[in-house]
Amino acid sequence: MDKTSLVGIILAIIAVGVGMIAKGVSPAVLINPAAFLIIILGTVAAVTIAFPGSELKKVPKLFGILFKDQKRMTPQEVIGLFTSWAELARKEGLLSLETKMNDIEDDFLKNGMNLAVDGQSADYIRDVLSEEIAAMEDRHTAAAAIFTQAGTYAPTLGVLGAVVGLIAALGNMSDTDALGHAISAAFVATLLGIFTGYVLWHPFANKLKRKSSMEAKTKEMMIEGILSILEGEAPRVLEQKLASYLPADEKKKLLNADGGGLGDGQA
Repeated sequence: MDKTSLVGIILAIIAVGVGMIAKGVSPAVLINPAAFLIIILGTVAAVTIAFPGSELKKVPKLFGILFKDQKRMTPQEVIGLFTSWAELARKEGLLSLETKMNDIEDDFLKNGMNLAVDGQSADYIRDVLSEEIAAMEDRHTAAAAIFTQAGTYAPTLGVLGAVVGLIAALGNMSDTDALGHAISAAFVATLLGIFTGYVLWHPFANKLKRKSSMEAKTKEMMIEGILSILEGEAPRVLEQKLASYLPADEKKKLLNADGGGLGDGQA
């Protein structure tokens, strides 16, 4: 489970709740069915209008991505795997890696290695795999856009909810005490709109983009590893090349652990 998503939401609720109490506002004012109806259902309606059904069907899966850790190889694991493969390929030839294909669970990596073992050119392999990464990024961008748009609509719907509440409040001004309560209740919709927009939907979109970027980076490392093996590069050279994808401190730790150096120490 990706605990950061859940922890962030809990902290946000605590921050708003405690802040309201500190300002002398009872959290009970949030019990406003009309406000929730306008913000939640209104946001869902707006997003439904904005996106085709084929993309909206993926929303439940997107929540799974947000709240679950994805099973994906780390950059360090990619480097270790390709270093061992490069050593095997130099000793026994490229075809010796064919027996390793059944152990690969990553479809992208398996496809790339199969192309290399089948004797495809480096340019062809790079083009095919790069196009696959580009297509993946397009899909992920479209998915994140759903939450980005929800984050745009929700605060505006909050203003709409406040206006509706004020219309109702000002429709009966004979009871001044009730008027004050009605006006305060009218702004609950604005609070909910801003909260859901900037604490939930926009951060959700950003997390999806970051996870997509991390996955693309890992796949780019795989491309370089596949092409390095195809060109017969030494394991040490391949390791140094792939280590360039790591932050400076992790790169230094990896190379020094293997008895290498860093040069200028830059990532």
